[in-house]
Amino acid sequence: MTRAATRLHLHTERALARSAGVPLIHGNQVRILRDARENYPAWREAIRRAHRKIYFESYILHEDGEGEVFADLLAAKAREGVTVRLIYDWMGALRATSSRFWQRLRQAGVEVRCFNPPRWDNGPLGWLGRDHRKMIVVDGEVGYVTGLCVGQMWAGDPSRGIDPWRDTGVEVCGPAVAAIERSFAEMWALCGTPLSPEELTEAREIPPAGPMSVRVIASMPNTASLYRTDQLIAAGARETLWLTDAYFAGTTPYVQALRAAALDGVDVRLLVPHASDIPGIRALSRAGYRTLLEAGVRVFEWSGSMLHAKTAVADGHWARVGSTNLNLASWISNWELDLVVENSDFGQAMERMYLEDLEQATEIVLTPGWRTQPLRPPLRRHLRGRLGAEGSSRAAAGALRIGRVVTAAITNRRVLGPAEARITALGGGLLGLLSTLAILWPALVAWPLALCGLWISVTLGLRSVRLFREGRKLWQGSRSPHAPEKSEKPENKEVSGDHV
Repeated sequence: MTRAATRLHLHTERALARSAGVPLIHGNQVRILRDARENYPAWREAIRRAHRKIYFESYILHEDGEGEVFADLLAAKAREGVTVRLIYDWMGALRATSSRFWQRLRQAGVEVRCFNPPRWDNGPLGWLGRDHRKMIVVDGEVGYVTGLCVGQMWAGDPSRGIDPWRDTGVEVCGPAVAAIERSFAEMWALCGTPLSPEELTEAREIPPAGPMSVRVIASMPNTASLYRTDQLIAAGARETLWLTDAYFAGTTPYVQALRAAALDGVDVRLLVPHASDIPGIRALSRAGYRTLLEAGVRVFEWSGSMLHAKTAVADGHWARVGSTNLNLASWISNWELDLVVENSDFGQAMERMYLEDLEQATEIVLTPGWRTQPLRPPLRRHLRGRLGAEGSSRAAAGALRIGRVVTAAITNRRVLGPAEARITALGGGLLGLLSTLAILWPALVAWPLALCGLWISVTLGLRSVRLFREGRKLWQGSRSPHAPEKSEKPENKEVSGDHV
């Protein structure tokens, strides 16, 4: 590598570290787990092997067949003396799980905490920030970062002909497990008494498990760490950027980053569900297709059951798997957890999985005669280089697979309808209804707004008092003759298996 190339690599690495807010952790092994058929058995086996501690965090645990299996397993481990701690989100469990479910776990010895239940001092908008993370860490040795919650819809029901939801997770071994565990400790502290330092695994205590370098991005509200990273990757991708998302509603800056990459010759693809479990999200996603399609971004809709995965792979080297969707709620408002892997073997495996998914997808085009561009020559050379070392027979098989995918993408097409018109009509209708109510019954609109304003005012007042008291304690502590000297801020260094 030339000096200029080395300097460019260092600058790129520094930009990624600053945008993500976390260092690169070396010495890990990461395994892709596809759908519940691979994720759930791996989780259960890790839990069965636990002998010290299990940290389990999920946005939703459904009180159904799958949920009961995990509940019984966690309860059994707690009775054996294993420390079992579980975090669930109040809104996620609102219609999915009863209080009896949690009470049974607590009686078995599982420490259960609920994130962000309704509180009057949070104000009327305090419910917006949710714990959308999904992770498991067992004994500080193995961790799972995933898009899957626990529920029968992820497993499906073959006897009734119900297909499982499409989703992706990863299994992590190596020093990065300590960072995943710290993300759990962060949420545990937000729900109550924090964990003691002795209860957490240090990265230096975990031996290297493989050659993969990863970043554990634990996003928090108003930090936008993954949002900045996603934009940086879109700006830096040179050949391919393939995205899968369950609830796409990209912001203008991110959409423009995708458009700019496509216009610059990058093969940008977006795979989204055809049908959604959230009413209205499909129309909202489709309203943003046109500007992407006009720039050359290829948009595909999953033809099977609900697509719930949140993944990305760029240039066959950089890949992301986790809980963050490509929308403002995930980027700005929620607590999210994603694993970013910078490794060519892992990136190529993600690419192969993406191509397999496209075999069950329909491409969205602007008009019936819209010409779909084939794989560009730089990408063909890129893939041939990867396959060439493995022999001509495998290269031929790979070319045949790519040919099938391209053919499917061209023949399975659907013309984009007037999605913007539907959203515009809906917005206009709602605004007209609200205006009519305000004219006919002013108090019906004014009173709720006034009460919300008063509620926010009281909440801000209480928060200001609390902040004032905390600041006063810090000021008094700094004036104490026994106060420790301020240490210099450590540099943001890469993490290996020997140190943090």
